[in-house]
Amino acid sequence: GHVWEELDDEEFLYRLGAAGRSDDGKIHPTAAGLLMFGHEYEIVKEFPHYFLDYQERMGGERWTDRIVSTSGDWSGNIYDFYFRVYNKLIQDIKVPFKLEGGDRIDDTPVHKALREALANCLINADYYGRQGLVIIKDKEGVTFPIREIFV
Repeated sequence: GHVWEELDDEEFLYRLGAAGRSDDGKIHPTAAGLLMFGHEYEIVKEFPHYFLDYQERMGGERWTDRIVSTSGDWSGNIYDFYFRVYNKLIQDIKVPFKLEGGDRIDDTPVHKALREALANCLINADYYGRQGLVIIKDKEGVTFPIREIFV
């Protein structure tokens, strides 16, 4: 029901900030659009050190499951990484039985906290920086990289 729902793809991406218009009026992806919806092999042309890495380390130091943006079997962009990783993060969360108006509620405060932490981690990453982003899930919990911000 949003007012942008009826827009064509180019205008929607422009209003979203994922696309911009050059002086000649042509549409092109913005840095944000490239990171969110591009393919890894295109993203690294603009962000040479771009690298997203999710590791599950349930059996020690070596990973037991991993998602990396360079694998080539998926887009490698932030949007797809978010959903792939979020689904891995919530696999082991216990969900108590709860009904609201006849609908089962499967969303807990832990789900919300993980979504927020993952989104903040991806949004605040320095993609022009010299190192990639590594998220680690182990038996103790989840480690998200923290970017130092100096004011």
